Amino acid sequence: MVKVTVDGQELEVPQGATVLQACEMAGKEIPRFCYHERLSIAGNCRMCLVEVSPGPPKPQASCALPAAEGQVIKTDSPMVKKAREGVMEFLLINHPLDCPICDQGGECDLQDQSVAYGRGGSRYDENKRAVTEKYMGPIVKTVMTRCIQCTRCVRFAEEVAGVEEIGAIYRGENMQITSYLERAVNSELSGNVVDLCPVGALTSKPYAFEARPWELTKTMGIDMTDAVGTNVRIDSRGRQVLRVLPRVNDDVNEEWASDKTRHHVDGLILRRLDRPFVRKDGKLVEASWGEAFAAIKAVNAGSSVAAIAGDMADCETMFAAKALVSALGSNLLEGRQTGLKYDVSSLSAVNFNTSIAQAENADLVLLVGTNLRWEAPLINTRIRKAAWKRGVKVYTIGQDIDQSYKTQHLGNDASLVANLPADVLEALSKAERPMIIAGGGALAIDGVHGALLALADKVGAVKDGWNGFNVVHFSAARMGSLMLGYAQVGGIADIIAAKPKLAFFLGADEVDFTNFAGTVKVYVGHHGDKGAHAADIILPAAAWTEKDFTTVNTEGRVQRSERAVFAPGDAREDWSIFRALADTLGVSLGFDSFDACRAAMVAEVPALGVEGLADYGWTVPKLPSNPEAREIGTPIKDFYLTNAICRASPTMQRCSDELIHGVEFVEAAE
Repeated sequence: MVKVTVDGQELEVPQGATVLQACEMAGKEIPRFCYHERLSIAGNCRMCLVEVSPGPPKPQASCALPAAEGQVIKTDSPMVKKAREGVMEFLLINHPLDCPICDQGGECDLQDQSVAYGRGGSRYDENKRAVTEKYMGPIVKTVMTRCIQCTRCVRFAEEVAGVEEIGAIYRGENMQITSYLERAVNSELSGNVVDLCPVGALTSKPYAFEARPWELTKTMGIDMTDAVGTNVRIDSRGRQVLRVLPRVNDDVNEEWASDKTRHHVDGLILRRLDRPFVRKDGKLVEASWGEAFAAIKAVNAGSSVAAIAGDMADCETMFAAKALVSALGSNLLEGRQTGLKYDVSSLSAVNFNTSIAQAENADLVLLVGTNLRWEAPLINTRIRKAAWKRGVKVYTIGQDIDQSYKTQHLGNDASLVANLPADVLEALSKAERPMIIAGGGALAIDGVHGALLALADKVGAVKDGWNGFNVVHFSAARMGSLMLGYAQVGGIADIIAAKPKLAFFLGADEVDFTNFAGTVKVYVGHHGDKGAHAADIILPAAAWTEKDFTTVNTEGRVQRSERAVFAPGDAREDWSIFRALADTLGVSLGFDSFDACRAAMVAEVPALGVEGLADYGWTVPKLPSNPEAREIGTPIKDFYLTNAICRASPTMQRCSDELIHGVEFVEAAE
């Protein structure tokens, strides 16, 4: 520890801390533009100047100055005040007076700090410089005349996203930030530069000119587009969600969000199911709730009923559907709609046991059958942090994919899992904190799951204080569905073999509906996607922003989300649909309200009642461990179009066309 004095207050700070961090520990606010806690230090904006003695008789940049024993730091002396005013005056020399039309207005660091630390007026009357706009893709809008060259976006692209596609050209007054050859930034995390930009140089293109921050209602939520469980803030106005921003949670997403999390929300108001439909004479026609329920009752299915959960189903929805199916005398429940059938007798064997936060502490990583960059972008940033900062070795088995960091590809053969090269096996055995990460591609092949569990035991990946065996899911509903029993021994094939007379599809759009030709298909969902087209009866439900719910992420973390807006038209919250349907079918579910539904769910699965990591213990099922020699695929073919909301989103469609399929878009001259 180092003793320093800040504005007369003596305190101890950790060895290696900067003067800026010491000042913040003392409760002092230090203005900054270039400094960011999660990025490397640049020291180029000079806004964080403080007076330090012993030292030169001039202000010093606190972000780049290590705290040393005996330092006396002044943050509010006349010298510091005058220096900050001078820095702000320089920053504003070329900055345009765009505040009335700038999307950053109302939440702009430059606005706030110019008022708090700047002069009342400028002494410069030279012409301001102008910079041409740069193209960074369908997500990021640029007005580079506003740029103050803090380089946060450059450092984020290189250090966190792992794509060196944003940089600076020219020097001095002519310096400009631009993307490589002014092309779209090919990263699934590019939208984070908008949050990082302290001025209005980089703003959200889909959100441009939509609203001011003080007009928005802010709701705390959990993203459902992947299984990471990103903590988000849902900003809405009236009955429409206008944007989604990440919240800080160091255990899950730090303060980042994927582009899909941020920008799929414009699909929430398009292609919506807002009234019931019943298929008559081969065509879906509008119906009342009573007519839709009567059509379901007319099936006379008895106990020949099944429920299949989609990738975005929440726990309360799945519990309510399970309660109805159970009340009708059936146990046909499945959440792996695409046909996976891995063993779930031990939830710890299909969990991300290391935890997302601890993944960056691994000292060797083996990726098997996963495109981690698409399946879980914010877990991939943790692995990148280990590989980029500490030089951790990463081996991959499966398709040879650019994960944004250096990897050693061992091949795309499932049998390799049971026959690793001797040097790789030795490296895994010697590692103190090895990580094995299996994706959906690995679990789709018989024998791979068992071989990986055997490998983890062989190399000692599970030990006191460290569990290095991990399965990464891409479906937000997956762990919750497994905890609620949505898993047949043979997967969805068991339900197909049972030939149920009636099947409920809970937002399940990826099912092969040709296998349910003799079944009356009831689609309970919110978008007119594949499931609705195949359905015989449609019951319109609420999207994830339109209800309170519980969800469990890929590491078994139980989290809760709040309702931001109400569902459109006649759409209702899913649990209430099943509760009302139960009356028509003459059965009781045991609850009449959302709170009662949640209480009944927690009574059945107590772990769902406690927010935080669920404790699955560690038990290893006995599984076949001799995978056949065949190629391993990946479950995601297009990162931007993985669910019904994304497929309805113009922004996600544009991202898919441009970044996945290489379609070129010509920007109109302005």
